[in-house]
Amino acid sequence: MLHTIIKKNSYQDSVNLMLLTNYISALEGVVQASIMMGTPANKDIMRNSGLYTDELEPAGANDMCIVIDTEAHSGLDDILVAVDNFLSDQSVSSSQSSMESVRSWERALKENPSANLAIISVPGQYAAAEADKALDYGLHAFIFSDNVPVEEELSLKQKAHDKGLLVMGPDCGTGIISGVPLAFANRVKAGNIGVVGASGTGIQEVTTLIDRMGGGISHAIGTGGRDLSETVGAITMLDGIRGLAHNDQTEVIVIVSKPPAKAVREEVVSQLQGLSKPVVTLFLGEKPSAHEGNVYEAYTLEEAAMIAIDLAKGAAVQPLYSLPIDVPKTALNPEQTSIQGLYAGGTLAAEAAMLIADALQLKDGLIHEAGYVLRSNGHAIVDLGDDMYTQGKPHPMIDPATRIQHIEKAAQDPATAVILFDVVLGYGGHDDVAGVLAPAIEKAAAKAKTEGRNLYFVAALCGTHQDPQSYEEQKRKFEQAGVLVKESNNQAVRTVLAMMQLFLEDSPKAHRPATTFAPQAFSTSAAIEALLAGKPSVINVGLRKFTESITASGAPAIQYDWRPVAGGSVKMQQILNQLKDYRFTS
Repeated sequence: MLHTIIKKNSYQDSVNLMLLTNYISALEGVVQASIMMGTPANKDIMRNSGLYTDELEPAGANDMCIVIDTEAHSGLDDILVAVDNFLSDQSVSSSQSSMESVRSWERALKENPSANLAIISVPGQYAAAEADKALDYGLHAFIFSDNVPVEEELSLKQKAHDKGLLVMGPDCGTGIISGVPLAFANRVKAGNIGVVGASGTGIQEVTTLIDRMGGGISHAIGTGGRDLSETVGAITMLDGIRGLAHNDQTEVIVIVSKPPAKAVREEVVSQLQGLSKPVVTLFLGEKPSAHEGNVYEAYTLEEAAMIAIDLAKGAAVQPLYSLPIDVPKTALNPEQTSIQGLYAGGTLAAEAAMLIADALQLKDGLIHEAGYVLRSNGHAIVDLGDDMYTQGKPHPMIDPATRIQHIEKAAQDPATAVILFDVVLGYGGHDDVAGVLAPAIEKAAAKAKTEGRNLYFVAALCGTHQDPQSYEEQKRKFEQAGVLVKESNNQAVRTVLAMMQLFLEDSPKAHRPATTFAPQAFSTSAAIEALLAGKPSVINVGLRKFTESITASGAPAIQYDWRPVAGGSVKMQQILNQLKDYRFTS
């Protein structure tokens, strides 16, 4: 039985809505619940999930829409009381917080006149307009929001470049500026290695490995996953590289990217070859056979981190990074032939798919559809952070519920031998993912055992010992549940391959002088130099938890509690912005 409740003018950010949805879904008598703001996009999600009702039609972007599917005789009144209690607790928590918050750009700039960076995490249809305002105020923009049209991304980045500013994103999940974590990032030691990455979890894997190997990070500049597309042309990556080239803290530069457009890759590498600082590149999917000049090409995220450490120490780069793998003894039934990868990080999923495809010598195994990045010969790698799994639901780094469902499904398949997964610690993620996943893993393994099968679990644990979650405690909980925990995704995948009697061959890389390139003098803007010269001063537009991690790192930040204006109408907001621009210029 479907029940619909509309709470007028009760805007909540996406994290609070997700937490409330999970809370209500777990109540007795609730079959399914969906709680969203009444935007057209969210109404479409409810239609597709079978939870749309006619009562939702008049709801606007500032109205909270609650649709609950209950068992026939469940007490709706008790459920509504639980909703009100949750919202009341959230309100009390916000009022007791020492975090300073405002409700307009003008007020935010008045309270934080030194601001030089805006973090934008509002719904995607409004994000470009807010980022555009940030650029007009002379701020760099970090756009966490996704579902921003690529045409708007290009326009924003061209405008930023002309103004000497950086636009990191859209769909930028990770950044670190002078030790200050932005969005989903880890607490890492300071050092002389700078990163520019078109990949959120790729940045997290490289920076945390560098930290645990004894190195440190100066900055990590996220670009958003489309930056190296033919349409965008690496605007942010090229400006970020120039910024790090001029940054005194940075002595080694690491580039991380999902597969780029060919012409864009060539332009990026051409600029890198002209730098006087050594560079490590990781273009996922490429298996390089040589280093050229000051540019060292890596095959895996772990190899990129290891080369960067050698360069940062002034040591000779080792020719081969094939680490010894500790392979457990396995006892599998003849029908247990498949690896099932259940990933929260898109880049980590892609790296796992690449390694497995290489080991199996697949030509057509890599796909990018229906949430899969590999599906061949019975093996599968799923990116649970894909939009198809996160529409109206928390990202699996925040809430493990979706992954638990997939673990249960994979464990029931008699062909499954090993379940491979990643665990990404750090700011923004779940406080105790092991505490939630471990019981589900134990239950799945025990059920398989009763059916006469041994089911193995291997995890890649990404994080540092300084992260809000305890790295050692998370590792201990997983190991107690029987999980084999590895300290890199590369090691985890190679372990699983060895368990299945599959192996990857590495070969030493030749090193050639860069005879066709000469060092060039690159300039960068004063605004980018200033951003990288110290801790950023932030206006956080959207998710409150991002402000908490910034202030905890000693950087100034103002929380802008954003609400959609003009009833959430994007067209009306554009008209209002045009009128505002006209008023200022006339």
